[in-house]
Amino acid sequence: MLTQPDVEVVRDLAIKAGVCVRPVLSHVTDTVTGDVTLVPIACGSTRESQCPPCADRNRRLRIQQCREGWHLDEEPPEPPPSDEDDPERDDTDCEDENDSQRRVRSTRRRQDVPDLPRLPVANRTVGRTFTAPDGKVWRPSMFLTVTLPSYGPVTDEGVPADPSSYDYRRAALDAMHFAKLIDRLWQNLRRAVGYQVQYFATVEPQRRLAPHLHAAIRGAIPRALLRQVVAATYHQLWWPPHDEPVYTGDQLPVWDQDAGGYCDPNTSEPLPTWDEALDRLDADPNAEPAHVVRFGRQLDMQGIIAGSPDADRRVGYLTKYLTKSISETYDNHNSSEARRAHLDRLAHEIRWLPCSPRCANWLRYGIQPKEAAAGMAPGWCRSKAHDREHLGLGGRRVLVSRRWTGKTLDQHRADRAAIVRAVLAEAGIDPDDHNTYSATVLRPDGQPRYHWSPADPSDLGQTPYGRVIAHTIRRRQRWRSQYQAAKTRAASQADLSATETAA
Repeated sequence: MLTQPDVEVVRDLAIKAGVCVRPVLSHVTDTVTGDVTLVPIACGSTRESQCPPCADRNRRLRIQQCREGWHLDEEPPEPPPSDEDDPERDDTDCEDENDSQRRVRSTRRRQDVPDLPRLPVANRTVGRTFTAPDGKVWRPSMFLTVTLPSYGPVTDEGVPADPSSYDYRRAALDAMHFAKLIDRLWQNLRRAVGYQVQYFATVEPQRRLAPHLHAAIRGAIPRALLRQVVAATYHQLWWPPHDEPVYTGDQLPVWDQDAGGYCDPNTSEPLPTWDEALDRLDADPNAEPAHVVRFGRQLDMQGIIAGSPDADRRVGYLTKYLTKSISETYDNHNSSEARRAHLDRLAHEIRWLPCSPRCANWLRYGIQPKEAAAGMAPGWCRSKAHDREHLGLGGRRVLVSRRWTGKTLDQHRADRAAIVRAVLAEAGIDPDDHNTYSATVLRPDGQPRYHWSPADPSDLGQTPYGRVIAHTIRRRQRWRSQYQAAKTRAASQADLSATETAA
């Protein structure tokens, strides 16, 4: 049996070989022979701190997706449904999208933002072409970076110059609702330019830990118009006020089973439900949004030409930090005490603010969360937005419009696998050997030959982690050798064919 030091050595070898270091183990039963095999399945993590090989594999997949859709000159096929789809909504500016009954408020735009053009949105995604004086035709695209506003002066290290005056509450709320602001940006942009603008975007933290957005945009948009759209984009949060906590410390609302809700700990009076709190908001003609999210003044727009070094650099920049969490992008064990204190203050603010209508933190502000249930406690909402490593960003780090390539991420993954299988097949290597237990392998009666079931750790017996990983490393090395040999053989045959053609 491998000792702990041996396991660490095997883990290091697995990382170098590109093998998942924390696989999910499954039993595969051959229903023909009765043999049972323990098969490791890659964890698929996107975080380098959890599994470097899987994180790098996912990052490379995103690189492929970004490149493939950025500079298309023909419309991509209509994609199949996917949970990653950009809804391309056309909501009114002041709807509470979190309310199941769609409480609609005034649709008048705020008076402190400029008006925007509103054009019929054509059903196309490919940008315009431009003809140079020499007759060459160009179809440029764009790279956009948008940021959030300032919350107070910061040093070169990204730390507030005066922490006591830094607006941590606003910074936390902006981060928690950043995704809604981004949704509104794409909606406004499509209306302003008159076609279905497509994008591949990533959300990253600045050095001050506020999120900002990098986006590859297909097609060229006039910079003055793009600047106008960014300046006029906002998201209003029509939630009950939550400026000051009502309950703190040990004096928290208590669950009343008979009432089916939370009550004041002293008076036993039921707290307003979520719907009741919104009713009060609707009834107040002078009500203001609980928060308004806007972009900051920093804005970067660049024209990008397909196949240029700039295009490759921007793809790398878009995917640079995808294997790291928000907090560890700029903060690690080498951070200064001031940096750690800055992160602590921001994380504390985010922990106690409500992230959604169902957030348990509403109890702190004297309101029952939507669909309240026993066991809720302020500061313990399950949403990852409150986690220290996410710092308010509870959604996806990668945002891709649904017609970017016309493919789902699984289809992109299949494309990469198909290339490898084609190279192996060309060299006479059976690709099916690389997927022995595929569900497509059938018995004579047409039923799947192999049955999969999760492996219970208590049933693994003397099959240690290290032995499973070591076996996977050997298999990966064999596959890689076969693939490299197949590529070399294909290149030699291509050179020989070129020589014969020239002769």
